[in-house]
Amino acid sequence: MNQSKKMLMLTLAAVMVFTFAMAATASAKMVKQVDNFILFVDQSGSMAMTHEGLGEKKIDLAVQTIKAMNKAIPELDYNSAVFMFAPFEAKCPPKAYDKASVDAAADRITTEYEIFNRSTPLGAGLADVAPVVASMSGKTALVIFTDGDSNIGADPVGVAQDLYKTYGDNLCVHVVSFADNAAGEATINGIRKAFPCSVATDAATLMNTAAMDQYAEQVFYDVVADEPTPAPVVTPMAKEVVSFNLNFGFDKYAITDEMVPVLEQAKMILEEDSAATYEVSGYTDSTGAEAYNQGLSERRANSVVEWLTANGIDASRLEAKGYGETNPKYDNTTKEGRRLNRRVEIQTK
Repeated sequence: MNQSKKMLMLTLAAVMVFTFAMAATASAKMVKQVDNFILFVDQSGSMAMTHEGLGEKKIDLAVQTIKAMNKAIPELDYNSAVFMFAPFEAKCPPKAYDKASVDAAADRITTEYEIFNRSTPLGAGLADVAPVVASMSGKTALVIFTDGDSNIGADPVGVAQDLYKTYGDNLCVHVVSFADNAAGEATINGIRKAFPCSVATDAATLMNTAAMDQYAEQVFYDVVADEPTPAPVVTPMAKEVVSFNLNFGFDKYAITDEMVPVLEQAKMILEEDSAATYEVSGYTDSTGAEAYNQGLSERRANSVVEWLTANGIDASRLEAKGYGETNPKYDNTTKEGRRLNRRVEIQTK
């Protein structure tokens, strides 16, 4: 460490906290969270019944929800599809995403059909859509629109668990609930629990435009700083912390090109005192299951350690730790707060 920094530390009678924040002038851009998405609609008899709380037929509500969701999804280079089950059929086979095609597929959904003798083979539907998932490369979001009621055949929760074992983090299943009874809700919750990344919501919630926009960001895309300029700010603290906003996307932990200038600044600070050892601490926002967030925070910390060691910092000086969604610095009820909480900090041990 150079003499001027030693004198500054003595003057403050404390060590420094170095915060690397994105410059205020940096613009933002939308980036994909998934490469593909499938909208998967239940057309069983119970979906043709009136929702007890909302006063409309569930299948009509599902069509309305798909159209609203389509408006909220940015036109990035996804592949998309619209399928039905009970019975299984394609309304829009997998293709490059465009809003007009998804809207047209929603318009082709039949909402007038016989209620009786159309129970819900939800487990079979999940099995039927699995080959569609297998045909897609990259990460896929399967968004199911169902009330989860009147199931026959294979256990849908068991099939969902098998899908997670097969595809792991390359498949995330989300369920938009139209349930109006406990049995349907229990089935839906069981499917959600099979996928740690699942974002839970229901038809009533998504009637609100702001809630729909938030859901679209959680499932389909993220907002990141475009060509950020690292701006070091020095503030007295009890111990040395190198804290920086790496703008990890939702459910992301890989180092991106935008993060490299910030990491290079952190590396320079760590190189000034080759005897110092550091804890690399990863954090998440509060979205998703607590156990999953713990693992995600550890992966973020490990990504930073791997970058630093690959770029010359001795691995024996670094210890990666994850703290999950604990110790948020910002408000998790806001989009910006959640973005800022997806962070990594480095502090002296």
